[in-house]
Amino acid sequence: MLSSVKSLTKPLQRLFAVLISFGILFQVFTQPAFALNDGQLLVIEAWNQVNAGYLDPKKFDEIQWKKLRQKALEKPINNSQQAYSAIEAMLLPLGDPYTRLLRPVDYEAMKKSNIGSEINGVGLQLGARKEDGDIVVISPLEGSPASDAGITSGTIIKKVNGQSPKQLGLEATAAKLRGQTGTQVIVELEQPDNEIKEISLERRSVDLRPVRTKRIRNESHTFGYLRITQFSEGVPEQVKEALEELSGKDIDGLILDLRNNSGGLVSSGLAVADDFLSDMPIVETKKRDSINDPISSGLETIYDGPMVTLVNEGTASASEILAGALQDNKRSELIGNKTFGKGLIQSLTNLSDGSGLAVTVASYLTPSGRDIQNLGIDPDRLLEMPEPLNPGSDEDRWLLDAELIMQATLDKEEVSEKLSKETLVKEEQLISQEIE
Repeated sequence: MLSSVKSLTKPLQRLFAVLISFGILFQVFTQPAFALNDGQLLVIEAWNQVNAGYLDPKKFDEIQWKKLRQKALEKPINNSQQAYSAIEAMLLPLGDPYTRLLRPVDYEAMKKSNIGSEINGVGLQLGARKEDGDIVVISPLEGSPASDAGITSGTIIKKVNGQSPKQLGLEATAAKLRGQTGTQVIVELEQPDNEIKEISLERRSVDLRPVRTKRIRNESHTFGYLRITQFSEGVPEQVKEALEELSGKDIDGLILDLRNNSGGLVSSGLAVADDFLSDMPIVETKKRDSINDPISSGLETIYDGPMVTLVNEGTASASEILAGALQDNKRSELIGNKTFGKGLIQSLTNLSDGSGLAVTVASYLTPSGRDIQNLGIDPDRLLEMPEPLNPGSDEDRWLLDAELIMQATLDKEEVSEKLSKETLVKEEQLISQEIE
């Protein structure tokens, strides 16, 4: 009897052990091992946003994207700063400087810039070179401390207050250049001629004034001059009003100036392109799994007269979309220097704590299918270097060149029109003689 009880005891013990194990496993799978804090949830939120929309998902396999999320969550995240650092470390292996976290202060500054109000800082619009990670000047804002100091497009930012922009990243570098009016920032620069220099800049309020116009008169013609320095929220309406005003003053031609326009809202750039193009393709966008049909302009235009367009190395992103559309549709000759070459489009989203996330979600192609990322757009005519430092001023040689080109175009059209009329008269005379 004892032996039979013992023989039953072992199976029961095993069954009991199995049941206990099952219970433990069941408890593990039905209850979370720990609750995620706000900082960890923010990391997951950022990861999900990138995972859902990033342009090149093949990159995820290369960098083991899922493991990067896990690695980020393994580190202590007890406050916002630790969460931000974890997100930035997680995004770094993507190798895309435009997919980035914007901390709340930087996010607010970017939103203000897109609205077109004033900003406090030195007035440098920056980009990042993918091939070497250098932070470079796309353009200085007109009337800014950077512009007054003669900083030009293509200048490399080597240090900001002793810190390396390569280590800081694009957004943190821009943030360190901003600050209260009257404060100083020391910047080490590598100029396009490879000269290294260090300068001190005093931050101040910079009026963005994205749209500027004037009339230019010479002995035989009146031209309209339209300069767009960025594509912020209110720019399409301002451009429309400017074109209507210039057209009402009987201009013979238009000089569109996109120099040092580093871009902004793609939607604003498309709206301005629509002012000049009638039922023509503006741009194609390439997303993660398809190339969308070209976005085309409407039938009506605000200005359909002769025009030339000035571009330079500071012409980037949304302004390159406009320049490429004008060139490919043979609507306007591009003159100046090669453009910057930023052919990527970012979406900008709010994160739950007031920070923002910029994610590269598309690239764009010009109407003829050109991908200009890191390549830029070659103008139809290169203008003589060095480039003028104050676009639109009386000392602007390139603007004078644009006037001469515009005048030659108009004179050629007038001669051609005159010859056409003379040919028509001769043909009518010949027909009349044959009848007689």
